[in-house]
Amino acid sequence: MQTSLFDDELMNEPLANRLRPNTLKDYIGQKHILGEDKVLKRLIESDHLPSMIFWGPPGVGKTTLARIIAKHSQANFIDFSAVTSGIKEIRAVMNQAESARRMGERTILFVDEIHRFNKAQQDAFLPYVEKGSIVLIGATTENPSFEINSALLSRCKVFVLHALSEAEVTDLLKHALNASQGFANVDITIDEEALHMIAGFANGDARTALNTLEMVILNGAIQEGSIIVNKEIIEQCISKKSLLYDKKGEEHYNLISALHKSMRNSDVQAAIYWLARMLEAGEDPLYVARRLIRFASEDIGMADSRAVEITTAVFDACHDIGMPECSVHLTHAVTYLSLAPKSNALYLAYEKAKQDALSEIAEPVPLQLRNAVTGLMKQLDYGKGYEYAHESEDKLTTMVCLPKSLQGRVYYQPTDMGSEARVKERMKQIDAWKKKHD
Repeated sequence: MQTSLFDDELMNEPLANRLRPNTLKDYIGQKHILGEDKVLKRLIESDHLPSMIFWGPPGVGKTTLARIIAKHSQANFIDFSAVTSGIKEIRAVMNQAESARRMGERTILFVDEIHRFNKAQQDAFLPYVEKGSIVLIGATTENPSFEINSALLSRCKVFVLHALSEAEVTDLLKHALNASQGFANVDITIDEEALHMIAGFANGDARTALNTLEMVILNGAIQEGSIIVNKEIIEQCISKKSLLYDKKGEEHYNLISALHKSMRNSDVQAAIYWLARMLEAGEDPLYVARRLIRFASEDIGMADSRAVEITTAVFDACHDIGMPECSVHLTHAVTYLSLAPKSNALYLAYEKAKQDALSEIAEPVPLQLRNAVTGLMKQLDYGKGYEYAHESEDKLTTMVCLPKSLQGRVYYQPTDMGSEARVKERMKQIDAWKKKHD
């Protein structure tokens, strides 16, 4: 069975290539730009295409989308790789496009991995984009704000492509099993859980998902003319134990709760373990990074304000390089947060203020805090009584800033933990100054 399946000339072509869609109807994902009445779909259907950049992680359909555009458009299409081409090749293609323009023909130039071109190479495109010799479509996994020349970028519309959802990847795998270009003619036994395992491992990358499916089918057990794919075979092919869980189900929330509470309890070993459980199960690293940023202010706050800086930097690192490389950055953040002094004073302060904001009468902003930006406002005493702190020797005034009904309210009560001890002392100094000068 395996010999007849995998020695066939068609089947020797990678599954991802065989299943590459040719129309928008068959394209999976990116509904935010390709759904009904979305901008990119309208541009493609009307064949009025601007130069544009497709930015997104690997395997989300950047090249496929460019090729669909090529089939739909009446323009000439040139496929170009930044990996294998230099200035000489760029100029040759540009001259070809310019000749076509003089004949009244449009040229779409697709440049894969455009971020690999240096400044001089990118500059070579600019005059041809400006005068309309080419419609440039660039694909990049890197942030175009940093990797594409500003002059070229300003002439391109940037479309952000997202990683496919697990449901979208699962649908793609089912399509591969049933499509004539896939495995429709092969008797394969594979259950829903196995498909979810592959989809979770792919982490939004369609190419990885299809390559993995092909590998597990190639290595499946043959029983009575059927290829059997089970959990053990998948684990062997992806070289990892299955720790998968429903990212919207109970176990998802159990694990993030375990991570959060371990960090709060300053148990660094447990926190790293729960982090690993989540990431190795296929959790989105950006979800974890967002939770760490929240933790930095909710559970540490002013006790160590660097926690917010570090977690924000780790979020950026996760966004830029993704898994598996960013696992060490998340470990860095989790360890820092676990060992940092703890304070929930900021969290409690906001919750108290929120209760007053929701339950108390919404008093008008005191006149002394209002800006008198028009003559009428000045006549109505906007800004009257305002005291400019910088004009005071101590940079403090006795001006009241809370509404009358809330004067004396205390929301933020700093602890003695870490840097917050100095904050507490500073607040005591301010209170003492105001009592003395009141």
